[in-house]
Amino acid sequence: MNLAALQRLLPVPLRDYILHFEASITQEVRKFAASLPTNCRVLDAGAGEMKYARFFQKQCYYGVDLGIGDATWDYRKLHVVADLTLLPFQSCCFDACLNIVTLEHLQAPHSALQEIARTLKGGGRLLLVLPQEWEIHQPPHDYFRFTRYGVYHLLNMAGFTILDIRPVGGFFRLLARRMLNSLQFFPWYLFPVVALAVTPAALLLPLLDGLDRDRNFTLGYICTAQKCF
Repeated sequence: MNLAALQRLLPVPLRDYILHFEASITQEVRKFAASLPTNCRVLDAGAGEMKYARFFQKQCYYGVDLGIGDATWDYRKLHVVADLTLLPFQSCCFDACLNIVTLEHLQAPHSALQEIARTLKGGGRLLLVLPQEWEIHQPPHDYFRFTRYGVYHLLNMAGFTILDIRPVGGFFRLLARRMLNSLQFFPWYLFPVVALAVTPAALLLPLLDGLDRDRNFTLGYICTAQKCF
């Protein structure tokens, strides 16, 4: 069993506790959407299956993706199929943008951020989520992982003022996640025994996360930035 299966089997509070990174992303996207004016233009750069579109019903939302990341996904709801390093939009036409765990799948992430900046109006806001400690996913289109210093560098190069870069959890949340990841390697006849041994510790470890003050061990970062005027 993998972690994706947990999303279907667990009650929502327990699911969000275990899948803390995903739950934090959803919460931040919801807050981001609620903070935007009605009818403003929002670009979802790397929209995938458009899972966040529901939060932007009061805005003019545009989902864009190249549509090659996951063969099992349905990309038919996308508004535009396009390369994020060559967006087919005029300059300064969007008020806000979100880019959620997408830059690691691009061979030129700096170019994508520069294109996003080009299409944003002066003062336009960006919600950016990036992984630091993450398994390979959507192969072969998986190229990078990012530290907080790499995030600062990329955003500065693209002409953004950085408002906040927040690590999502520390060492103990990361360790709990990796313990649960380990369950996928055991055959079905060992799974119940291993799950009984691993799961209690994985549920308790996040309670110790406050001990990691520096957050140098983290699953990833949630960042907010603003295009310079």
